[in-house]
Amino acid sequence: MIASYNYDAMGDVLVIVLAPNAEKQSVMTVEQVTRIQNDETNEATGFNIRGLGKKLGLVNISGGVALNDKQVALINQVISMAGFPEMLAATPSKLVIGRVLTMAEHPDSDHLHVTTTAVAEDKTLQIVSGSPNMQEGIKVVVAQPGTMMPSGAIIWDGALRGVPSSGMIVSGRELQIPGAPDKPGALVLPEDFGHIGEPFDLTKAQTLYSDSLVDIDY
Repeated sequence: MIASYNYDAMGDVLVIVLAPNAEKQSVMTVEQVTRIQNDETNEATGFNIRGLGKKLGLVNISGGVALNDKQVALINQVISMAGFPEMLAATPSKLVIGRVLTMAEHPDSDHLHVTTTAVAEDKTLQIVSGSPNMQEGIKVVVAQPGTMMPSGAIIWDGALRGVPSSGMIVSGRELQIPGAPDKPGALVLPEDFGHIGEPFDLTKAQTLYSDSLVDIDY
């Protein structure tokens, strides 16, 4: 489950994304809840819920949010009262610390690399990356499929030049970390910054560049 919250003069809207948009979909609104459905599977791909920000403690913020069990329980109550059958669950962040284990040249590109990147002790992803500073062994930040970036963009499985890619190795600029270089290049983390597989702490990362912890030359 991916969630973002937007507040403006017109009110507040919580946007919940459960799956990519379908080619054929329909929308149903009951009171404050709007349900988006994949018409081929009849499964919900997302919800927009109005007027819930104050109860969730989200007023006057905008962007991606991590919801705890108590907040999700309140959301489920509102969805149920609107007559929809889905029950949502809080999920850990999909933006995690990873390590590039292998790197190979892309068969159809002179600047893309095909990596095998660990995102947990027992899980690796094939990720195609165009970062000019990519190399084996570096500790990186991985947006796994289903990650909402600070910009609001959502990362899904895809392919680059015909090679499947699950997720993205991200830059400090894409994470909107203060002081990040305004050019392409993976954020290479210091070895003492967290463990492989744990959620990436954006709050802790706010001083990465100002504390000169990141010394990789882009």
